[in-house]
Amino acid sequence: MEERQGREAPGRRRYRSSLREDAARRTRQAIVAAAGELFVRDGYRAASLAEVAAAAGVARPTVTAAFGSKPALLKQVLDEALAGDDEPVPVADRPWFRPVWDAATPAAALDAYADVCTLIGGRAARIFETVRRAADAAPETAELWRTLRANRRAGARMVVDHVVTLGPLRPGLGTERAVDVLWTFNDPALYEALVHEAGWPEPEFRDWLAGAMRAGLLPSPG
Repeated sequence: MEERQGREAPGRRRYRSSLREDAARRTRQAIVAAAGELFVRDGYRAASLAEVAAAAGVARPTVTAAFGSKPALLKQVLDEALAGDDEPVPVADRPWFRPVWDAATPAAALDAYADVCTLIGGRAARIFETVRRAADAAPETAELWRTLRANRRAGARMVVDHVVTLGPLRPGLGTERAVDVLWTFNDPALYEALVHEAGWPEPEFRDWLAGAMRAGLLPSPG
């Protein structure tokens, strides 16, 4: 039976809807990329939404419609830098985090976590520093900075809890102190200081970080 004149086929409606969704996602990705570059280069307060829109090749209202506010856009930039994309998948469930969970020994788990911290540092160290500086001068970003710190600590605790299922911590080191130590080592500021500022090659930084984590948390070999 022929369709009524003027009524669009369901398949065509779904196709056009998919095209619109893809276009909207590409627009959001362009805005996030432009915002990340401008926030890092000029600072959060100095980079305006109008400049972000111009850099992304869209109108300013498009930026507001997509993200609502400048602090929300900063959070999205940060979230995507941490995760590597805009998929709603927690960091701990990402394939590149899997080696931490699959490790058979405490040392292997910390080595894998050093890989994770190096990967995140390479993507997010500069935007972390941007958020830290913004938190001092822009009250609307202070809560984001507190959340970042709390999330890093939660990540450290999650890894320590896993490590102790595989073997003992260094003698005299309690779980809370181990979380303190790992929370210090998972800070992207270390990547920023040693790789971006001091010029360490990334593999050298990763090896140093893995060794520091093992020395700080695990019994001495032998």
